[in-house]
Amino acid sequence: MIREILTAAALALVCAQGAQAENIRIATEGAYPPFNLVDSSGKLKGFDVDIAKALCAEMKAHCTIVAQAWDGIIPGLKAGKYDAIIASMSITPARKKAVDFTAPYYVAGAALVGPAKSDITFTPAGLKGKTIGVQRATTYAALLKEKFPGAKIKLYDTVDNQNLDLKAGRLDGVVAQQVVMYEWLKKDGGKAFAFKGKPFLDPKYIGDGAGIAVNKGNTKLRDQFDAALKTIMANGTYAKINASYFPFSIAPK
Repeated sequence: MIREILTAAALALVCAQGAQAENIRIATEGAYPPFNLVDSSGKLKGFDVDIAKALCAEMKAHCTIVAQAWDGIIPGLKAGKYDAIIASMSITPARKKAVDFTAPYYVAGAALVGPAKSDITFTPAGLKGKTIGVQRATTYAALLKEKFPGAKIKLYDTVDNQNLDLKAGRLDGVVAQQVVMYEWLKKDGGKAFAFKGKPFLDPKYIGDGAGIAVNKGNTKLRDQFDAALKTIMANGTYAKINASYFPFSIAPK
């Protein structure tokens, strides 16, 4: 009888240990509002962060979310500093060679913003000879270089800094993600700046949307995120997060 009790207790301990939440380290940029930013108290917040937390809750995982500068975010993943990237990273053929992606968790295009009274247009002819700001090491930088060779491209470490130069009159326009610029226009641009033309949506340059990146071959974690993403989209969690940030849906179609 004592042996049976001890055996049952040992089995319960093993089961309890096996049921412990998985530890997952997630990186985001922290400089791409409203998707990821650091608030006045030093905490990471934004759409990406809320999605990450919702996915972790669905996966019953213990997640640590850290900030990582954009230029080093994929190298940091490959070096094992964290297990996944949830940072509005566009899924592109070039990045697929370095990392594995989940299905997209949102879709948005590239937008041109310039002075409201300017006649600048988001066309090769419209950007010819114009000085355009863009964040370095992004799909938007590659887009400008390849599709708008006549533009004078100026690279920045963050979208905030390119927008500051636009406000200061040192740029004719900036190209960045549509939703990010929507937020900037609403808060900082106001009547002085506006979208110029329709967003650029060619998946060859913009990708298939923003996905969660994991190391090559980590199919277990990728599949866990994909399953959790399907669930939060089906049960209304995703829609609630979306509505708390945007008056329109950015969910993949």
